[in-house]
Order: sequence, then structure tokens, then C-alpha cells
Amino acid sequence: MTRVLIADDSAFMRKLLSDLFQKQEDFEVVGTAMNGKEAISKVKQMQPDVLTMDVNMPVMDGLEALGIIMKECPLPVVMISSLTQKGTDATIRALSLGAVDFVSKAGGSISKIDTIASEILEKCRIASQAKVGRLLGVPASPSVKPAPPTMRRIDFPTRSGWKPGTGQSEVPSETKERAKPVYGAVRQNPLLKPRPKPVIGATEKPKPKTVSGSGGASRKLVAIGTSTGGPQALQNVVTRLPGDLPCGVVVVQHMPMGFTKALAERLDSISAIAVKEAEDNDIIQPGHVYIAPGNYHMRVKQDGAVRKIALSQEPPVGNHRPAVNVLFDSVAQFQQDLVSVIMTGMGCDGCEGMKKIKQQGGYSIAQNEETSVVYGMPKAVVDAGLADEVRPLQEIAGAIVAAVKK
Repeated sequence: MTRVLIADDSAFMRKLLSDLFQKQEDFEVVGTAMNGKEAISKVKQMQPDVLTMDVNMPVMDGLEALGIIMKECPLPVVMISSLTQKGTDATIRALSLGAVDFVSKAGGSISKIDTIASEILEKCRIASQAKVGRLLGVPASPSVKPAPPTMRRIDFPTRSGWKPGTGQSEVPSETKERAKPVYGAVRQNPLLKPRPKPVIGATEKPKPKTVSGSGGASRKLVAIGTSTGGPQALQNVVTRLPGDLPCGVVVVQHMPMGFTKALAERLDSISAIAVKEAEDNDIIQPGHVYIAPGNYHMRVKQDGAVRKIALSQEPPVGNHRPAVNVLFDSVAQFQQDLVSVIMTGMGCDGCEGMKKIKQQGGYSIAQNEETSVVYGMPKAVVDAGLADEVRPLQEIAGAIVAAVKK
């Protein structure tokens, strides 16, 4: 029996969700909360197996409450979010803080609960099996922001500046000759160079992330597949990849349309390497990560000397679109130039594709059980004997970099 606590500021929504769970033989509603502060208190008091929590609540919102819960009394949390841009960004933040999964409100409101009832139940069942405490011991990903400068006292030598009409300056003789005053002209310091005039309308643009690797581009390609627990796992891996990685990285994360763009933008903002949501016909560049957009399969095709992204809306594979198997199947052609990674997730998506990768001579890395939120997808690969390395989450980025250099 899975014990559920429901946190939502709407009494109507709390009633709908309570009725939904109470109709199921494998769920028991142990309580409800009206805001994040009450949710924290009831989590500690009732110790539920799963918490469903709205993002927007008074007194304390879902994000603030989630951060406290994950530090003080971690448990599987499924967020209830809207499809607005603000709701999407908040959901990505929640997943990075440790939420196992999320459910999007149909049409921005959960009043049409019949359209998402099965999704809520399925995700809560999966969440009840998640081991959220496993990532708490993983060190936080290193920040790419420079450390604040150390302040120290510096004593400069005293200098005498140039003074017109005096002999106090140390101006060379040739400089003095050029500096002779002309009648009616403004006398200027010959030691100072005139500043160039600013161009009207010119603005300074931020410098884009660039690849500065001394070894140049590599023929290697990195392909990553993940699902439940993946956003937090990707944050730990991608933020550890160097900005001068000499090859591109392609990623499939099971996630609906709209949320993958927010995920890519968040990862890009905190990583040295460039991250974007993939677009059809994108040319794969070194030092770039491409995340498959929700509701689209992603393949990699060789087009002359370049590799390109190919997106499609072909039928789901194993109930997934994007599917890891589709990506892995397409990149197996790169043989020894491929480094494949399978990380936390429910089910076995990616295992069949990994078989083709290994048959073609590609290299494979699997996340270990101890750091996987759900040890399903990596387990399928490991049990099939397809993993060249089995690594804890905090070591996967280093393993990728080492494999690319081989």
C-alpha cells in the first residue's frame, strides 16, 4: 500500500486528487496540506511514501518547501505544474532540486482530471519505488562562475605627473620635441594617448561559449539516455563536462514538449559546455550538448563530412517519444567513435539500442545502482552484459572525457 500526502492550495483540487487515489486498491491518502509549510510539517508527522505537491501555493510555495524536504526528510515527490512558461521553468527547478517527476495540468487546470488520471497514478507508482536519498550524498556540481578575487594591498611607487611649464616630467627628448606647444592650441599631456571615439549605436554583445581545445575537433560522439531522475542526473554530469570537449553530445531525456527547452536553457546557464534543445538539421558541433525536444524522436545522420540532427514524429517506441532506443540505434553506425551512456530511469529503454552499439564496437558507460533514483534502464544494460564501465553519477563526466580521449 502506497501512502500519499497531497499538497495543494485549492480545496477543489485536493478533493479531486483524494478521490482519485482512494479509488485505487494500492493507494492510501494519509492527509492533505494547503501550503508548503504545512506540507513540511505533515511529511515529518505522517511519513508518507509519496508527496504530490503544487508549485504555486501561499505562505510557502512548492519549490521552497521541496528544497527543505529534500534536506530534512527526503521522500519521492511528484510536482503538479501548469504548462505556462513560468510553470515550466519552476518544474525544471523542482526536478533539479530532487523531485522525481511531474504532471502537467490539462489545459492549465486539473479540473479535467479524467484526462490525466492514469498519468498521475502511473507516475506516483513509479515514484514510490524511487530512492531519492541516493543523490543526496553526491557532491554538488561545480559552478562555472569564477571565484571572487582575493583582495590584497599593493604599494605603488610614487610618480610625478607631467606639469606644463615645469621640468618635473621624465619625458624623453623626442617626446618633448613633439610636444612643443603651438600658439592658440590646447596644451595636452604628451604621455596620454587619445581615446578612440565611441561608435554611435554600438553595443557590446556577450561572448558566446567557444571551444578552445588544443587538440581540435574529435571524430567521437557522445550519446546519453535517461528518464526518471534524469534532469538532476544530467545536471550533475553536464555541468562537469569541460567547455572545450572536442566532440558533440546528444541526449534523450523522457520529457513532454515544452519542458525540454527549459531544461536545456537551465543547463546551459550553469555549464561551461553549450547546451540547447535540438532542432532538425542542427550540425553537431564540438563542445555542444543537444537535447531531444519532447514529442520528437531524435536521430543522428552522417551528411558528407558533418553529422546532423534528424527529428521526426514517428510512432512512439516502447511508449516513448523521444525514445533512447531510436537515438542509440542511429548512432551505432559510428562504431569505435561512439561513447554511449545510460542513466537512471524506469524500464529498459536504451537496452536494445545498446546491443547494436556494442555489436558495432561502441563504448558504453552505465550509472550504478547506488546513485540511480530508479535503477531500471541502467540495470537492463548491466544485466545484459553490455556495460564497459559501471560508474557512480559523480564519476560519469570524467569517464566520458576519458573515453573521448581514447
